[in-house]
Amino acid sequence: MSIEGENCKWREDFPIETGADNYVTRREFTKFLVLASGATVVGNGYFVIRGMEQRRESFPVVEIASTDEISPGAVKLFHYPDADEPAILIRLASGDFVAYKQRCTHLSCPVHFSVDVNRIECPCHNGTFDAATGAVLAGPPPRPLPKILIRTEGEKIFAVGVAES
Repeated sequence: MSIEGENCKWREDFPIETGADNYVTRREFTKFLVLASGATVVGNGYFVIRGMEQRRESFPVVEIASTDEISPGAVKLFHYPDADEPAILIRLASGDFVAYKQRCTHLSCPVHFSVDVNRIECPCHNGTFDAATGAVLAGPPPRPLPKILIRTEGEKIFAVGVAES
């Protein structure tokens, strides 16, 4: 009696054809889709809740510069709201101060101010932002730079929060 023969005893007990071994029923496939979709919803829910918590956080008031320290067209780099978040303070040609997070909204490359063309540039993928508003002018960035809210009191400039774009 051979193991692979047609008249084997085990073939009578297990009458399954080998071609049907990989067959997936609609019910099994639907169950997989429901479970995968549920895991995706739970995973995305984590990021939504985390984002809501970050919006509710209060930002520290941090002195970042004095008004006479930065001439028109110059910049000062600082960190806000903590040491892991690089930021850039720009004094525009008009004399106004603006501040942004220093990470491109495309792939978080560091951005820099180009005084010649009065815009903020990302060297990684040639993204450009308007220096006065932080709006995307060109390139792949999907949204404007996050603006850091600043307040001037006398000769001192303070970072007081981050505006969501």
